[in-house]
Amino acid sequence: MDQRLLRATWLGGLGAIICAPTFAYLVLPSVAFLGLPTTGGLWHQLSTITGLLALSALVCAAVLPSRLRSLNRAFGIESVIDLHRFFGVATAALVFAHLACVVAAEPANINLLDLTTAPGRARAATVSTLALVALAVLTVLRTQARLSYELWKWSHVTLAAVVLGSAALHVLLLDQLVRDAVIGTMFLLFTLLLVLVLGHRWVWRPMIDPSTEFVIRDVRRENPTVSTLVLAPCSRAGQQATSWAFAPGQFAWIRLDRSVMAEEHPFTIASSAHSDATEFTIRHTGDFTRALRRLPVGSTVWVDGPHGAFTNDVGTSAGFVMIAGGVGITPMMSMLRTAAHRHDTRPYRLVVVASAPQDLLFRTELAQLRQLLDLEVTEVLRRPVEGWSGHTGDIGVELLSAVLGGGHQAADVDYFICGPPALVSDALSSLDILGAPIDRIHTEQFDLA
Repeated sequence: MDQRLLRATWLGGLGAIICAPTFAYLVLPSVAFLGLPTTGGLWHQLSTITGLLALSALVCAAVLPSRLRSLNRAFGIESVIDLHRFFGVATAALVFAHLACVVAAEPANINLLDLTTAPGRARAATVSTLALVALAVLTVLRTQARLSYELWKWSHVTLAAVVLGSAALHVLLLDQLVRDAVIGTMFLLFTLLLVLVLGHRWVWRPMIDPSTEFVIRDVRRENPTVSTLVLAPCSRAGQQATSWAFAPGQFAWIRLDRSVMAEEHPFTIASSAHSDATEFTIRHTGDFTRALRRLPVGSTVWVDGPHGAFTNDVGTSAGFVMIAGGVGITPMMSMLRTAAHRHDTRPYRLVVVASAPQDLLFRTELAQLRQLLDLEVTEVLRRPVEGWSGHTGDIGVELLSAVLGGGHQAADVDYFICGPPALVSDALSSLDILGAPIDRIHTEQFDLA
């Protein structure tokens, strides 16, 4: 499906989740017989509306990070996570607005916050609200508290489950709107949607799906701290291996065990989309990545992907400027290798930034690709060494102007940036000065929190 159509479809679906229950509540006459309280007037109406909107926003917040490949392809992983955070904040704001309206409608309702005396429906709402607050605090303090990704992830997932479960219990125990045929059906559809999405994310993909199982063909060392993992889909007895297609520049999560609790991390695919093997070039900076380097040929890993919209495999462009720092070159290599397979004649301009010469990856292969593509490679060292005659320092306007040359204007090409936050920021600032359209600039970072 075309990316624009895919994006419009998802936006329409999310919009329907947000608007449908509230719209039904406001316009359907069937709500009148439900026996809803008549005291409080406008405040009661507002309490119901804010509650419905909070529930809808919560459903969207739960669906977005569930690794739906079409969703990630439509918007890109960065935008999906940004939307998830937005809906999380919106849910919290609407919950507090709902609480304020409940108390404004009847001041005695403040006693519903007392867990020792409140009825079950109020206790469920209070527990959900407290878990939501804890979730927000955990997210904000993650960096300051220096929590590991795995600890943060499972704390986040546990609190999110409490929020969802308690909110659902609150709605059921209220036993009001759920009795309406239309709104009750919507709540049932929301429940089924969450069961399907979360079941796919936490049961099917990590524990059952045979397409996630890969065998290691090779572990190739690029330098002392970087290796390339070469994988192929597993074949079972009497069956061919499951095919696995991806767009150049996409990424996937890798884990070492078939378990929902197994540690996993995201890595960009480095190989051509037309290769019979899938390669991940990985810098070994922790226990997990060092364990990957030690895996023997023939052992099994599990891959959840492909994901993301950081790819030049959509739309048309006169050419490409790629800016990479460190192992941020991996999606660029996937695009270049794929372009070579396709005999692409468009110009590719690659800027590679590294701290030292030994950190400049794939130099030999890039020299070979220059014979197959209209490819120019500009190497930049952050900390130049004696005898280095190439570019040094930061990514600036002067350097990118030279890279663009006279063949194309800044608005004619697409830009792909992958690397440390400082490099991405420098490149974005320079491209803004050069007049590059924002819709032609693509970035990918793996801050999935």
